[in-house]
Amino acid sequence: MSINAELLEILVCPRCKGEIVQRDQDGQSYLDCNACELAFPVEDGIPVMLVEEAESLRSEVPGA
Repeated sequence: MSINAELLEILVCPRCKGEIVQRDQDGQSYLDCNACELAFPVEDGIPVMLVEEAESLRSEVPGA
């Protein structure tokens, strides 16, 4: 589900206050902060901007 463009312009990462970008993957929307490497889920059109609820954007590296 797409976020309103005006809302997307004012939202920032709650951790670093940096820019976020919207990403859709497998029918789920996320707001990504590339600086913190966090993905914030969007549930029923509402961004969940809690660091505790965010997923890591870092890919798991075997043996690391």
